[in-house]
Amino acid sequence: MQVDQSQILEALWETLYMTGASFVFSLFIGLPLGILLVVTRKGHLLENEAVFNVLNIVINIFRSVPFIILMVAIIPLTRIIVGTSIGTAAAIVPLVFYAGPYIARLIENSLLEVDKGVIEAAQAMGASPGQIIFRFLIPEALSSLVLALTIAIVGLIGASAMAGAIGGGGLGDLAITYGYQRFDTVVMLLTVAILVVLVQGVQSLGNLMSRRVRRS
Repeated sequence: MQVDQSQILEALWETLYMTGASFVFSLFIGLPLGILLVVTRKGHLLENEAVFNVLNIVINIFRSVPFIILMVAIIPLTRIIVGTSIGTAAAIVPLVFYAGPYIARLIENSLLEVDKGVIEAAQAMGASPGQIIFRFLIPEALSSLVLALTIAIVGLIGASAMAGAIGGGGLGDLAITYGYQRFDTVVMLLTVAILVVLVQGVQSLGNLMSRRVRRS
């Protein structure tokens, strides 16, 4: 059975859907966690050793589990959330659990690059912690944040392809079902080529946006 154009387009759409949806949900998790990892650390705005240590450990635990294992391990939770463990919607759940902590770390690293003098100047002007975070810290780190989130999206594209190993749909499922199991080298190379184009496109767009928002 040959793969037709409609199947390739459907697989591409499923990959884009999985990546986009999981990125949005992961960002809602990763952004506040990343900010908390910064502001609760020793010597920062809202220093709280207990909160920092708990977040640090939990994030490290999730980041230490390979995606393919995480995907299988949380199948019961996936069934509770979306009612099934197979398909594109089901793949989004483990993708969020995988990318959320990863984005938190990326955001943490970007925010830590901001010169402490900026924070000290904001404090001297009487700015509250919330104002410092959203009016000084994040704007100063915006260029780096854009690059960090670009890396996260690229990682999600790769992880979404791995989701095909357990019937997650998308280009990964197409490559495994037709390229690997049916020994169709053309399909395998085509899916790889599409993934490469996607990654290159996302990275180029991220680089462009980062340059646009970079403060002089």
